[in-house]
Amino acid sequence: MKKSLIIACSVVLLSSCTTWVKVTPMGETVRVVQSQRAVESCKRIGKVNAKVVSRVVIERDEEKVAAELANLARNEAGMLGGDTIVPISEIYDGRRVFAVYQCFQSDRKN
Repeated sequence: MKKSLIIACSVVLLSSCTTWVKVTPMGETVRVVQSQRAVESCKRIGKVNAKVVSRVVIERDEEKVAAELANLARNEAGMLGGDTIVPISEIYDGRRVFAVYQCFQSDRKN
């Protein structure tokens, strides 16, 4: 019983201080903006649905969940050829939808 409690506490502590989703090299070329106004002159090329675990025994920190969702969306947007994402939904149950845009001229090949 004591060993199980120690393991559970360790998992909670580790999950609260670690960002699990890393940005890929393609994702690093994608920016996150919060306003639709910032993408008015851009070409919308799709949307991505991001999902992470939002609860590990207890609710995870909202900022960490939001950052991981944005990282996942950046990675996906980069693979689609986008360079900008805008969240178009609220975070619910570890999920969020982002619109993907191409705002800048790109020389990279997909």
